[in-house]
Amino acid sequence: MSGARLIDGKAIAADVIARVTIDAAALLESTGTIPGLAVIIVGMDPASQVYVASKARIAEACGFRSLQHTLPESTSQSALSRLVQALNADPTIHGILIQLPLPRHLNTLQIIGLMLPEKDVDGLNEINAGRVALGDVERAFVPCTPAGSMVLIRSVMSDLRGLKAVVMGRSNLVGKPISSLLLAADCTVTVAHSQTVDLAEVCRQADVLVAAVGRPEIVKGDWIKPGAIVIDVGISRIPAEGINTRLVGDVAYAEAAMRASAITPVPGGVGPMTIAMLMNNTLLSAQRASAVLNK
Repeated sequence: MSGARLIDGKAIAADVIARVTIDAAALLESTGTIPGLAVIIVGMDPASQVYVASKARIAEACGFRSLQHTLPESTSQSALSRLVQALNADPTIHGILIQLPLPRHLNTLQIIGLMLPEKDVDGLNEINAGRVALGDVERAFVPCTPAGSMVLIRSVMSDLRGLKAVVMGRSNLVGKPISSLLLAADCTVTVAHSQTVDLAEVCRQADVLVAAVGRPEIVKGDWIKPGAIVIDVGISRIPAEGINTRLVGDVAYAEAAMRASAITPVPGGVGPMTIAMLMNNTLLSAQRASAVLNK
């Protein structure tokens, strides 16, 4: 059907997880430190529960200490703030992840801002976001989905200098940080969004196209520049034959694969890398904390 290379996020994520597991064991042997990851989830959304359980299972497989705090939907701002502050103060916890979105009555930015930057392994705190925007990725925790997306892009082409990159989406979680990462890689970056005029034509200019708008199969095959690298961050469930549903991304995969040089599938592309980079960031936090303690 296509000459496009399928970018196997599962396989690349497995390699990351394997390296993290080895390095976590080495950290334990040399310093006695066990990386600790605490996940906070507010409410009982079934999809979020499954996702959080997957993170906990992989963390334990990496040799981490994994904690999950499941709070009722009615949790107050002050109660959630106290929990975050308690985790900040706990030296056995190196990473704090707050499962988003939070219920509407909670101030998400305020809660994220309470996390210590050195424990903000999802890279959402304004300190980490600012460091990424300034190109200071050595000190930052890069948000997991953009970080994973960059690993996938570089698995196809390590030197991105001079390429034209188009990022569809301007969210704080994906669009803005991956734009900064692509700029740091010396790409010429265009950020497209709901107000972009002639979105299809903008996308056709992209040597690297990152789609992260959450609109199922909005990117058609003729939006793709021949030979482009396509990273599909979106994931949506749409009706299929009968009463079943299926998962799709923001990109019409079959059409796009006819023109792209390499493309991520949905599922099995960016998703596994997001969790792998969360483990990588948590290990990095534990390594940094151990280095400080052992100075």
